[in-house]
Amino acid sequence: MGIVVQKYGGSSVANAEKFRRVARRIAWKRQQGEDVVVVVSAPGDTTDDLLEKAGELTSSPSAREMDVLLSTGEQISIALLSMTLQEIGCPAISLTGPQAGFRTDDHHRGAKISHIDTRRIKQELAEGKVVIVAGFQGLDQRGDITTLGRGGSDASAIALAAYLEADHCQIFSDVDGVYTSDPRLVPTAARLDEISYDEILELAAAGAQVMQLRSVEFAKQYGVEFEVLSSLAPLPNEGGVEQGTKVVAALSPHNNRVVSGVAVDSKVARITLLGLPDRPGVAARVFGALGKAKVNVDMIVQSAGTVANGSPNADIAFTCTRDDLDLALEVCQEVLTVFPGTQLVYDIDVAKVSIVGSAVASNYGVAATMFEALANTGVNIELITGSEIKISCLVRASQAVDALRAVHDKFELGKSAVPVSGK
Repeated sequence: MGIVVQKYGGSSVANAEKFRRVARRIAWKRQQGEDVVVVVSAPGDTTDDLLEKAGELTSSPSAREMDVLLSTGEQISIALLSMTLQEIGCPAISLTGPQAGFRTDDHHRGAKISHIDTRRIKQELAEGKVVIVAGFQGLDQRGDITTLGRGGSDASAIALAAYLEADHCQIFSDVDGVYTSDPRLVPTAARLDEISYDEILELAAAGAQVMQLRSVEFAKQYGVEFEVLSSLAPLPNEGGVEQGTKVVAALSPHNNRVVSGVAVDSKVARITLLGLPDRPGVAARVFGALGKAKVNVDMIVQSAGTVANGSPNADIAFTCTRDDLDLALEVCQEVLTVFPGTQLVYDIDVAKVSIVGSAVASNYGVAATMFEALANTGVNIELITGSEIKISCLVRASQAVDALRAVHDKFELGKSAVPVSGK
């Protein structure tokens, strides 16, 4: 028999009926002759509730103790799901992350998986049980509980699929795949039948709410292809069909689309440094300081050099996340003290709109098509950056949704993807 690893998010186990639905889906998969390993998140809003409880007691909780606290959410899910399976006659056992063999570094609240000892899981599978594993958690070298950061259950599932050499890996949530854009913002968005690792990584970095970056990076590193599915869809033994989006190393030869998706990121800010000396080493000094402070910089544009007071100078503009803005401003202000006459300005009334597609660089006129769509909608482009598979434009925040819809429709993405029933 082959092994299938399934992951169910918190919305999939938010109440008793959803636990029963998930249990029936798991039992059906096992009846098909598969060994089933299930990774599950904390039910519903449990993690947020635990964070709120901690906040009522302290404004600066220990990272270690927060890991001890937050790991309990997944333990609720694994025990309840195991009980539910046993109730319908399906043998099952629940294992915490440490019991399942997850070993991590000691970076609390954002640990990285260093190894998985799969012996216990394989033993339980050999005894005919479904193994229910708590996602999001592991054990460091000191024997302390660690958590993998938000979305860490996806990483747990994909890592398990790699270590178990599973035949299939399925990520279940309350959506039925990856869309060409956010369907809440773009009515014409449709589900993609497949998407490459690189495309989904770029979409996530561009602001799309798709998958945790680290989990996709892990999948790419270990060659784990997986499928994103809905746990709310009708069960296969009840007339439903399992269909979602396959995340693969490379798109199928028959897939000839140029752009796979359009994303918007409204949680960005632009910082502009005016009048910097136009000489070697200045940009390195600025971005070296930002890097040392762990500020992630995205779009970077330097203006053509000019001459002021007999000296060449230039302006540099870049974007960062809103969360990093205060730190970035502090770092830049400190750097500018060594460059008299320079100025710093920033803007939070901006958003980034991006197109992503494996064939962006190999097709003529892609950028022009995007720019035309924005122009026809009256959207001015303030910054532009690009890579082999992505083009990003910075626009006014108030025009971001209009820009997103215009670009999506210009590339006719709703027609090139799979229409989604019930939309």
